[in-house]
Amino acid sequence: ILLLIRNPKDVATSFYHFTNGMSPLPSYETWDDFFVAFMTKKMPWGCYFEYLSKWNIYADDENVMTITYEELKENPVLGVKNIAAFFGISLTEKELQSVVERSSFQSMKKNSQKTHGAFGNVLFRKGGVSDWKNLFSEDHNEKMDKAFEEHVGGTKLGKKLKYELYCKA
Repeated sequence: ILLLIRNPKDVATSFYHFTNGMSPLPSYETWDDFFVAFMTKKMPWGCYFEYLSKWNIYADDENVMTITYEELKENPVLGVKNIAAFFGISLTEKELQSVVERSSFQSMKKNSQKTHGAFGNVLFRKGGVSDWKNLFSEDHNEKMDKAFEEHVGGTKLGKKLKYELYCKA
């Protein structure tokens, strides 16, 4: 199992734009309204911190590989190499480069109309890291950091995310 996790602040930011662009989902007039719903577990698919907590049980399982979105963005070649090795797939250099190129956010966004139809623009918005800084106030940031620490800060997955967020930033 490949478990891809992401900075909760970017998860919230991405989900805010996603829900407002997807008519069947609840939309929010303001970021503040969304943030309250996100932090009080009123999301259609539940609480991201609870999701991480549940997966943390399997973090040491040899059949589970955890990688962060941030790791893949920082070094996609190494990420693909590690994923391929985990699944026992050997890739030539040409195949590796092809996978990296075709799985890049830019490539997937470019092909999103073919692969995902009308939802392509909603699913593939920016694909960046740290877009949360464009929405979060200092208060939002403090509340998210506190919730992160309370729910997953001391866990293996929490430590992995914290390292990606704070040690590499």
